[in-house]
Amino acid sequence: MPHLCDDERLSVALVVPLQGPTGIYGPSCLACGELAVEQLNSGTGIVGRQVDLVVVDGGRDPAVVAAEVGQLVDGGRVHAVAGWHTSAVRQAITRRVGGRVVYAFGAMHEGSDPTPGVFLVGERPINQLLPAAHWMREELGVGRWAVLGNDYVFPRVTGTTARLALEDTPSEVVSETYVPLGTSDFTAVIDDLARQPVDGVIMLLMGQDAVHFNRQFARSGLTAQLPRLSPAVEENTLLAGGPAASEGMYAAAAYFDGLATTESSALARDYYARWGRWAPALNAVGESCYEAIMFLARLGEVTGSLSVAAAATLPDGHFYSSPRGLMRLDGNLVDQDVYLAAADGLGFRVEQQIARVH
Repeated sequence: MPHLCDDERLSVALVVPLQGPTGIYGPSCLACGELAVEQLNSGTGIVGRQVDLVVVDGGRDPAVVAAEVGQLVDGGRVHAVAGWHTSAVRQAITRRVGGRVVYAFGAMHEGSDPTPGVFLVGERPINQLLPAAHWMREELGVGRWAVLGNDYVFPRVTGTTARLALEDTPSEVVSETYVPLGTSDFTAVIDDLARQPVDGVIMLLMGQDAVHFNRQFARSGLTAQLPRLSPAVEENTLLAGGPAASEGMYAAAAYFDGLATTESSALARDYYARWGRWAPALNAVGESCYEAIMFLARLGEVTGSLSVAAAATLPDGHFYSSPRGLMRLDGNLVDQDVYLAAADGLGFRVEQQIARVH
């Protein structure tokens, strides 16, 4: 077992879901996080120190996750926090340790978190969901949307953002429905969708909830009538749902397995060389953990430290390169290229780049 408090090593709490509805993402998150650390440790690590991961199960109740992270920080056992988990978990963690350690949140997010030391390195509605909705209106004629999401901060804020942003456009949000995380029976929701005057569904469901919905939606016969758009559906969700459940499914993300860019191809080559043919799916969720850890390394390289005070000196507008291409810091947010892809069996076919870094 590594000596996590050794001055020669730097430890990062990797908060990823290992159970619950979002546990479906866990293996991909772990594989990508471990690959990032192995690559860093083959060189100079972070700020000249070898890196250890302390895995925290982010699939539990947010208060439980935050308590464990808090104990790790209190005891000096971790020097930074990173990973993919829900915004509800992120808010609980920031209430517990916010401002004390740097925190690289890899997941797509609702658009802001002013906590000192927090960096939101994932996609946000302005460069993910809204451009995707515009593309689907232009290409598929989807103008009237029903929003369906889990009942916590990210889906609710994102749904509200979409409704307000589309008010003065040819598109509109007709209805919003939110269900508890862990919902498995969508019969009533689907019956309601069939009666609504809508052209498509914005899906803000996470993990296994999205799998259950997609399967039941396909059985209802609505797939040809109502295309679905999601910022969270990825390759694991398609695999779990099966090919029939993916018909009419579109996703917007900054990374897809098979994305034909030089940067993404390099990660895919390294990933499959390390983990083999039967590796967990390489996808936007897992890759976001790679992004988060590599962001910490970039922060250390530029500022010479992972302290919250040093992080505040990271210049606004700073550019750096990643498997997602060129990334640009916008305050504590990151601008990045985003793509719209159509589900094609158990994988995705990238249709178009819908957001570009300037």
